[in-house]
Amino acid sequence: MSRNNSKAIIAVIAGIAVVSVVVFGAFILARNVFVPEKVRTVEDATTSLSRMVDRIDPSEGTPVKSSIEYSESEDTTADELPDLDNNKVTAQETTELYAEIWCSPEKAGQGTDGWMRELAEGFNKAGYEVDGKPVSVRLRNVSSGLGNDYIITGKATPDAYTPSSKLWIDMLAAKGIGCDYIRERTVGNVAGFLVDQEHYDQLVDSYGAADLKSVTEATGAGELTMGYTNPFTSSTGLNFLVSTLLRYDRKDPLSDEAVEGFRQFQTNVPFVALTTVQMRDAAERGSLDGFVLEYQLYANDPSLSKSYKFVPFGYRHDNPLVVLPTTGTAERQIVELFATYCDENGSELAERYGFGGMDNYKSENPEISGQTLLAAQKLYKDNKDTGKPVVAVFVADVSGSMDGEPMRALQESLVNSMRYIKSDNYVGLVSYSDYVTIELPVGKFDLNQQAYFKGAVESLRAGGGTATFDGIAVATQMVQDALAEHPEAKPMIFVLSDGETNTGHDLSDVDGILKALRIPVYTIGYNANIDALKKISSINEAASIDASTDDVVYQLKNLFNANM
Repeated sequence: MSRNNSKAIIAVIAGIAVVSVVVFGAFILARNVFVPEKVRTVEDATTSLSRMVDRIDPSEGTPVKSSIEYSESEDTTADELPDLDNNKVTAQETTELYAEIWCSPEKAGQGTDGWMRELAEGFNKAGYEVDGKPVSVRLRNVSSGLGNDYIITGKATPDAYTPSSKLWIDMLAAKGIGCDYIRERTVGNVAGFLVDQEHYDQLVDSYGAADLKSVTEATGAGELTMGYTNPFTSSTGLNFLVSTLLRYDRKDPLSDEAVEGFRQFQTNVPFVALTTVQMRDAAERGSLDGFVLEYQLYANDPSLSKSYKFVPFGYRHDNPLVVLPTTGTAERQIVELFATYCDENGSELAERYGFGGMDNYKSENPEISGQTLLAAQKLYKDNKDTGKPVVAVFVADVSGSMDGEPMRALQESLVNSMRYIKSDNYVGLVSYSDYVTIELPVGKFDLNQQAYFKGAVESLRAGGGTATFDGIAVATQMVQDALAEHPEAKPMIFVLSDGETNTGHDLSDVDGILKALRIPVYTIGYNANIDALKKISSINEAASIDASTDDVVYQLKNLFNANM
């Protein structure tokens, strides 16, 4: 190759490099200057949103009233609950005569969550008999709160029940369902809150200790961002709620003093998680400084054990085992035999799976009645928003892919779960396919608005494309307009969809706007692309629910109880 050719090649390469730098630099400049400029501030986000909605140009629906037929009772009805078969049998019976035991997930699952499952499988192989007949157990994975709802409504009843905490059994007693204890403890566990070392040290420096008192005080003062789980469904969430109320008044957790203390604490709680997974994801993204968890889960997760300090609180979670009033004599004998088998064979396995790790911990909380626990849940429902109303817009997918069963499920679930939305909140409804329609402008959710909401939902019809983010943009504008009238309110959006988007704007067009305006978008998927919906919900730490058609009302009830 000649020297001239070499120089030419070098010149070409240099030219390409210069052009690449310029192009790349322009790209970075565009990313870091021009695009985020639209959503860098609330003012920018508001301007961008207004322009987007003008382009979308939503139409107005025709209001239609429908009579309100549900009762005012807030008790779960049997029809709302999922079929029992949705709760997996993790240890199958092996004999004609057997006892069915409902077991909380941290004992009935797989791996380190399979303590009781493994013992049940061993028991079924051991050849036990009752009255000369071979016996076994069937173990069904049922969360504690859901188990209580089944039993209270009478939709389903096991022979035996082992929730995480005795608090659920106390609530059954308050409902007139007296259970007999076979074991007050099957395996030891403790509820606690997790904080990283920095915040742990700050609590000690500022308050003298890292405990429930300092956590609630620091949270109430805005010095700590704390998260906990839904006290209607989660043992740890229920424990945390009651322990927090007792922290403000040990003699009467329902007193005005306790309520005011809880309201002050709740003012600085960003959200109540529906699940432990949602709460942990929020912590990993840096949205939470601390969150609640059982010790067994903490001990089995090296990343948690390395990153967080565990501080126990409240009542112990010693996984009692009880039989129901309807349990037969033979089935009770089977449960007693199984309990003895667990006593004799479960200790080494329990230690290996993280149970019993804080057996020296003793609760300082006083005994509390089931009636008080039920009243505490109602108190939470009434005070979780500290007197602030919620402005919520529901965004219903009416595209062609929702035709048939998904649309029917969406309509029935929204209508049947309306009763769990407080009447002092403000609610609107948007539908979308290729285009967006404002079916119901935001209004106070009194009986009149409820009638219009029900009529609008029942009038929805499926067909066309799926402009999900156009619908979200219009709903966001409606929320912002309502907040201008009610600036003290908490904003929320609920998207009900199958998760597919094929027209209109995309996620990148609205995520910056939602982040700047801090509006959480809860998603409920009907036969859905759940991953797509999770991306929407993760923007501002909202929940994404995979709602199968037979349990969606129960799912929405839990969502609304936690947030509305």
